[in-house]
Amino acid sequence: MGPYILALDQGTTSSRAIVFDREGEPRGRSQAEIRQSYPHPGWVEHDPMEIWETQLAVARAALTAAGAAGGDVAAIGIANQRETVVLWDRATGVPLAPAIVWQDRRTAAACEALRVAGHAPAIRERSGLVLDAYFSGTKLCWLLDHVPQARARAERGELAAGTIDSWLAFKLTGAHITDVSNASRTQLLNLHTLQWDPLLLEHFQVPREILPEVLPSSALLARTDPAWFGAAIPLAGMAGDQQAATFGQACWRAGMAKNTYGTGCFLMLHTGSHPMASQNDLLTTLGWALGSTAPGSAEYLLEGSVFTAGAAVQWLRDGLGIIESAAQVEPLANQVADTGGVQMVPAFTGLGAPHWDPYARGTLLGLTRGTTRAHIARATLESIACQSVDVIEAMQRDSSLALAELRVDGGASRNDLLMQMQADLLGVPIVRPKITETTALGAAMLAGLATGFFASREQLQAQWREERRFLPRLDAAQREAKLHRWHRALERSRGWVEA
Repeated sequence: MGPYILALDQGTTSSRAIVFDREGEPRGRSQAEIRQSYPHPGWVEHDPMEIWETQLAVARAALTAAGAAGGDVAAIGIANQRETVVLWDRATGVPLAPAIVWQDRRTAAACEALRVAGHAPAIRERSGLVLDAYFSGTKLCWLLDHVPQARARAERGELAAGTIDSWLAFKLTGAHITDVSNASRTQLLNLHTLQWDPLLLEHFQVPREILPEVLPSSALLARTDPAWFGAAIPLAGMAGDQQAATFGQACWRAGMAKNTYGTGCFLMLHTGSHPMASQNDLLTTLGWALGSTAPGSAEYLLEGSVFTAGAAVQWLRDGLGIIESAAQVEPLANQVADTGGVQMVPAFTGLGAPHWDPYARGTLLGLTRGTTRAHIARATLESIACQSVDVIEAMQRDSSLALAELRVDGGASRNDLLMQMQADLLGVPIVRPKITETTALGAAMLAGLATGFFASREQLQAQWREERRFLPRLDAAQREAKLHRWHRALERSRGWVEA
């Protein structure tokens, strides 16, 4: 067995790859940005071939950086942006349209039609998900209805469709597969049987013929074509990026939670071996299944998805031009002691959990002649923390589990000011691990467990290391005052787009 695991982490804004050793330490890495396309208001698209080509290129570059070759790799694990869908020709492997990204809102009206028809309760009970354009079901239906001849060809078995894990697995190995965690994000999988659900397929008008086989998150899934890395490497781990990050944070007991600060914020609370229905508009989702997809084999999570987090900082850079790089936002925000009364709600693509308002839009309130770009930068960071508080409080109401700490990861978790704001507004310690690339690490762990590269979860738990702990500094009254102002602004952002 080779001395390394290769983790592929295909995200919303970039493709990256990291080579890990047996101690879970990174030995080589590479990353490449991917282009974002916004052809119409509310639409977000990616080029599937660019996703594949950049992912292959960074995988090879990471191996080179580690001084390794394909024969040194014991297994590959994939983590990926979830809900984004690709439709391709099964025979040629050529995509038929741009990928529709998870942020895309073009199918909000289709979701509303399903709700008016009375299907929302059954969809929620079977899939664990609220009826929203965020998920893949309506996106796949849209592609089948708008790509010429796609529906007829799909029903003849000529086409394949799937989330990004399926697309990469198909290009790497030729197999049309997905894992339970990614499948659970399509709104087409039955959360209890771990299989595609006939009633959900009917509601979303998606033929079973185009969907991949549902497999465990950790198992010998397929082998790569030797043309890509010079060896037939086992593909042994696959998980949606947030499930992978939760696994990489070793959140394996009920009551443990993590927050990933990326393009959006994604909070996950482990709830055990049975799905927990939410009464507060959170998502019940599959975490992972190790070695089997038999009912009872999976572990479950409650999830709250914040659509815009790091993307708000990108807007400061690309939209307003008040910073030249994301790294500049922290020193700029630190130029002022507070936001000067400025409150931002970054609902650029609507509001996610627990509010679920596709018609909300970004709002900047409290501006005066004394407002500076530093105040706006600080308000932007504070808005990210406030959104996360709303989700965590909903999780605690659902689960009755008291949160002892919140483990954090993702690019923005390296922002010390944001992490201190999160601790202050949440009122519990924020714990940042030594390795913040936990999405890639989780994919590597899943692949390594399936192949014996890692002996057990106990070994992996022992390898997890804390880098810094942020303790709350605000008292309860100060915290409540800040959150009250946030909720006032939040209400003003809602329902801005008239349906």
